[in-house]
Amino acid sequence: MPVHNVDIARIFEQIGDLLEIEDANPFRVRAYRNAARTVSSMGREAADLIAENEDLTSLAGIGKDLAGKIKTIVETGTLPLLEELEKGIGGELTTLLDVEGLGPKRVAILHKELGINDRKGLIKAAEAGKVRELSGFGRKTEQKILEDLGRVKEGRGRILLAEAEPSAESYRDYLKKVEGVKEVTVAGSYRRRRETVGDLDILVSCTKNSPVMEKFAAYEEVARIISKGDTRSTVVLHSGLHVDLRVLPEASYGAALHYFTGSKAHNIAVRKIGVSGGLKINEYGVYKGKKKVAGATEREVYAKVDLPYIEPELREDRGEIEAARNNALPELITLADIKGDLHSHTNATDGKNTIEEMAQAAKELDYEYLAVTDHSRRVTVANGLDEGRLREQMGKIDALNEKLSGISLLKGIEVDILSDGKLDLPDSVLRDLDIVVCSVHSKFNLAGDEQTERIIRAMDNKYFNILAHPSGRMLGKRQPYEVDMERLMRAAKERGVFLELNSQPERMDLTDIQLKSAKEIGVGVVISTDAHWGTNLNYMRFGIGQARRGWLAADDVVNTRSLAELRRLLKR
Repeated sequence: MPVHNVDIARIFEQIGDLLEIEDANPFRVRAYRNAARTVSSMGREAADLIAENEDLTSLAGIGKDLAGKIKTIVETGTLPLLEELEKGIGGELTTLLDVEGLGPKRVAILHKELGINDRKGLIKAAEAGKVRELSGFGRKTEQKILEDLGRVKEGRGRILLAEAEPSAESYRDYLKKVEGVKEVTVAGSYRRRRETVGDLDILVSCTKNSPVMEKFAAYEEVARIISKGDTRSTVVLHSGLHVDLRVLPEASYGAALHYFTGSKAHNIAVRKIGVSGGLKINEYGVYKGKKKVAGATEREVYAKVDLPYIEPELREDRGEIEAARNNALPELITLADIKGDLHSHTNATDGKNTIEEMAQAAKELDYEYLAVTDHSRRVTVANGLDEGRLREQMGKIDALNEKLSGISLLKGIEVDILSDGKLDLPDSVLRDLDIVVCSVHSKFNLAGDEQTERIIRAMDNKYFNILAHPSGRMLGKRQPYEVDMERLMRAAKERGVFLELNSQPERMDLTDIQLKSAKEIGVGVVISTDAHWGTNLNYMRFGIGQARRGWLAADDVVNTRSLAELRRLLKR
């Protein structure tokens, strides 16, 4: 069974959580968390490096012990240490980490002070008003816990798109090599590039005698076969991900691809148009009475209802059909349109690579520019830069730009927006930077009006260029803070400020709906990766998928501009 980097990172994160619940040495906890970040950020699979006898200790933060543990995970799919910790602490207790607002430290307090071991015990204690009495909790936290436990969160039962990607791509590549297979497509929400994925729908067209069904079930990541037939099979992977395979004749492949890509609302809207024209549309084709009149390609399906082709990312029944009828669909942005990344970190703070290494990684992507935006001093856990260290870095960037060819570095900072709306560094240094990225990293629990006012006050600073990860959400971990996003967008437009679409897979902040609003309001969007490692720059593909879901064209995105154009835009 192949083990992907996301699997290794997940195990290390779980160990970090369990150790923190046990109140273990914080340096040991940090070592596992750093290892998780290192592995998840690697450009190659750890399993491939091990197969080629590469030295894993050359990776940042990976010593001999952790390298051995990575090898054990790759070879066995698990780690004895994780099993020991789960047995000692109790598996049910770790499920509390999924509750919003409960990190390992708070779970440990609940366990030690109230004897809580599971969700049922937590609900009972919160309803009795006992949680609010604990130090560091309070009435508001208790209420949020009850609200979270009382609802099924949208992302629960789904996994991040980035976590599904290794399985989806490797399964697809495996099936492509099967004898007789002609086409393989991963459809569903994966193809629509939703930020989370519930399961995978794979469609195949092949010759009559192709062994694709047998090969599908025999894939080495399969843990359990749920069903197996001539045209459809379902399996569960070791990761828990459900995968459906459907085999279609070539004459029906386009109709099936349209049907299984979805969304359901989009498909219903298209079928209604068909019905009004005397057509029946299903996964097998488009029919006029009993006669099949289309179905080999998706374009055929749309053409039969007098629509141009609609890109998968737009198929959510949010106006795309009306736009198609009016020939008003946007020409969506592509990865090739991006000229550079405007949010990245180095090892001066909490990044893992030097400035030179980040520049080289950006150059390999054919970028024209990269902004170096390490954290400001307020983020002490990331060793944030004070004015002196920032000026030292600025000098280093100036010197590097004299030597570099094919890439330009922008002097920047990710500066904290303080609770009163001031920025974490003085104007005397901000004015000498090329770009200032501003973020909320604290006081997430302010009331909506207060949070909105805080950010707008910060935007009033004439050196404020970009509002990073504007809602502060972390998928499956932290809800967005309360803020009037439309008001922020209008304030940003008035002040010449841009909003970031943060491409980190667990952020994807802004949402697709918010991006469409930004486009309608006319505020510029920056698609950035918030890279902490050179390979993180490749997260741009997730941001592009989200931007396409938000109807963005290249002209809507600031970092599709040349360096000269970008510099003009950054001058407020």
